[in-house]
Order: sequence, then structure tokens, then C-alpha cells
Amino acid sequence: MKAFMDENFLLTNETAVKLYHNEAKDMPIYDYHCHLSPKEIWEDKKYKNITEVWLYGDHYKWRAMRSNGIDEAYITGDADDYEKFKAWARTMPYAIGNPLYHWTHLELRRYFGIDALLNEENADTIWEEANAKLCGEGFSARDLIKKSNVKLICTTDDPTDSLDYHRKIRESGELEAKVLPTFRPDKGVEIRKEGFQDWVKKLAEVCQKSIHTYNDFLAALEERVHFFHSEGCRLSDHAFDYVPYNEASYEEVAEIFASALKNEEIGLAEEEKYKTYTLRFCGRLYAKLGWTMQLHIGAMRNNNRRMFDKLGPDTGFDSINDYSIAYPLSRLMDSLDREDALPKTILYTLNPKDNYVLGTMLGNFQGGGVPGKIQFGSAWWFNDQKDGMIEQMKALANLGLLSRFVGMLTDSRSFLSYPRHEYFRRILCNLIGEWVENGEFPNDMKLLGTIVRGISFDNAKAYFGL
Repeated sequence: MKAFMDENFLLTNETAVKLYHNEAKDMPIYDYHCHLSPKEIWEDKKYKNITEVWLYGDHYKWRAMRSNGIDEAYITGDADDYEKFKAWARTMPYAIGNPLYHWTHLELRRYFGIDALLNEENADTIWEEANAKLCGEGFSARDLIKKSNVKLICTTDDPTDSLDYHRKIRESGELEAKVLPTFRPDKGVEIRKEGFQDWVKKLAEVCQKSIHTYNDFLAALEERVHFFHSEGCRLSDHAFDYVPYNEASYEEVAEIFASALKNEEIGLAEEEKYKTYTLRFCGRLYAKLGWTMQLHIGAMRNNNRRMFDKLGPDTGFDSINDYSIAYPLSRLMDSLDREDALPKTILYTLNPKDNYVLGTMLGNFQGGGVPGKIQFGSAWWFNDQKDGMIEQMKALANLGLLSRFVGMLTDSRSFLSYPRHEYFRRILCNLIGEWVENGEFPNDMKLLGTIVRGISFDNAKAYFGL
């Protein structure tokens, strides 16, 4: 029997052990999509206790605690941080088979040197030991980035953001890792959601110009794209419950936009027409500027209306959607490709039933001298666990070129989440090792090392050019 999480954790064959320890383990991290706070990075925030750095904003842990019957007061409520930590410790022994069990103990080991298995009995000891280190030297936001060997961080930013903190970080030259913005215009795309009109007003204020027409709106969006570009941005990000595609003329979409500004009711078909035209407009801009467009597809958000009204979005009440995505995604990408305006694109699916849809869609639009121009994004959100990662990579390998994969991202709000890259790399090396030891791929360690280093870091570095 193997020891729990020993040095060869998740590595079940000799080739995997060699690949991980000799090739993947010490590679830097290229975190091209996350939700870290640039303000906390600039201020080099120090955390008062492990709950603040570990549990604040982590809806993965919140969902598990709710499933364990923990009262909301100890999750997002007004209980003190010590009691919230104890509630998490009480939940941990029940998380068998859940990646949170592995992530939790990887983070305790890698950052705090704590090998104990977290539970209610030893929670006080771990609380005190972790907090003592957090209060000492070497555990600020920037220290955690440095400890994790991170070379690049791309945050997720609204088009109306001033990007002041990104600018301060860059101009100070104090942080070795680059911290760059990502353009995420969802609030300007979701025309039927509450707050759309207020967001357009905010966009007008930021641009210091009136927005009365759709043409005004597109001009303002373009201005913000160029502003983000001047601040080092080279990626956009769009979240879709499902992929919209419904062609319409500019005049028709302009009328839809005008109706929305007047707070008139917008139908589903009208919403799709607006989204299609706006996304295609953005896609052309991204292609012109050499950006990468990310499409996150398939989340069903804010399912629990009572808790949404109480806590707001991103609090652990989202799940997987099950729309059919193949046809509209094909038409959207083809409409840009016909104009030679399809940017480098990363496609993520939250529903694993669509792995083969995306895996085959990639091949329709590759080329243009860019290796892996269209990427199948890493296993995302509910799928960034062992089975999800393996199935995503196997689908990509079966249908495309796994060796051109840009690899793992953190997609987290916590500075303690970087061991997820270790988790991914161990799984990657074990999968490749199995193929080699089964005689399905040659035992060429030079070639295998190049593949593993590429997926761990080098491919992303070359692909994004940052």
C-alpha cells in the first residue's frame, strides 16, 4: 500500500515518476487565467489568519461545507474566522474522492510544512501553526506568488476598470512575475440582465463620452480594448451559459440596443442577435490586435434565487448546463474565419459531454501558422479534478495534438491555489507514462520531456507571447 500523498502521489508507473520529478516538477507556472486581486498584489497583502487566505471567496469549499450540514453562519455568515476554520476542518474527513481533500493537504504541506491530516481534533493545532507562519515573514501575497514560482498572472477585469493596480505593479518593477489584465466584457454583453443600463452609464463615464446609440457603445468598447492593450492585455474572456448565434443586421441590433437602454423588454431571440453581433465585433478587434479570445461555455449560474438575493453571485450556487453547443459555436467561429478575423481562441466546456464536440471543433479552424491556434481549454471548474483532467486530455489527444496543449490554469481567487498545477502535472505525467508503459508510445525520454515541459509551461509561453 502506498503512503498517502508521498513523493510519488498519483504517479503509478516508473515512466511517470521520471517525467514528473525530472521534467515537470520544477517548471515555472504560467497562470493565464485567474481571479486574483491586483489590489492585493500591489498592496502585498498580509493575511490575518488562514481562514482569510483559504476560505474567503472559495465557493468550492463552501459547497462542500453546505453538503456537510454546516450552517451558513460558519460559511459566509457572521461567525468568526476561527469558527469558520473549525467548520472546514469538521468537513474535511468526509471529502473522500473530492479534489478538495488533495488540494487542502497539498496546500498545507507546500506552504506551511504541515503534514497532519486536517480534522476537527487537530484543527486548533493547525490553526495556530498556520497562523504563526502567516504572521511572520514570507507569507504576503507577493511572497506566495514567488514561492509558487509563478512567472505570469492574467487577472480577470471589467472593461470599465482603471487598471491602476496593474500599472503600479508594472511600473514599480518590484515583482518578478508579470501581472496583466484580461478583458471581460460580460456585463456589456448580457443585455437582459439586471444592471445592464447602469453598466453602460459607467462605461460612458469612464470614456468621458455619451452613449446614446449602439454605434456609441461599440466605439466605447473599442476604446477600452485599445486602452487594455496599452496596459499589456492580450487576452479576453467571455462566459456563456450557452453559445449564442443569431445573425442580424446592424440596424436591427441598434434598435435592440436602443430598446434595452429604455428598459423595454428584450426577447431571447433579440438577446441572441445582440450578443452575436457584439461578440463578432469584439472578435475582429482581438484578431487585429493579436489577442487570444477565451470562451467559457456551459455554466448554469445562480440557481438558488433565495441565496442569490442573500449573498449575490459567485457564492457556490452554480452548476453545469446542458445546452447543445455544436451548431452555434461552429457558425460563430466560421463567421469570423470567413473574414480572416478569427483570433486565437481557447474553448472551455463545463459539461464533459461536450469534450468531443470541442475536440473536433478545434480542427475545423486551425492553421494560419500558429501551432494549436484553437485550443481545448483545460478541465474547468467542476472538471478540474483527476477524472475530469484525464478525460479532457484523452479527448484532446484522440482528436487533436495534446503536445500543443497550453496546459493548466488556476482559475482561483486564492493565492494558495498554485499546488493545483502540481496536481495537474502529476496527472499529466501519469497519463503519458501509462501510454509509454503499455507500448502505445515510444520510450523516448528526450521527446517525452519536451512534451511534458511544453504542456507544463513552454507551450503557453509561446502561444500567448507575453
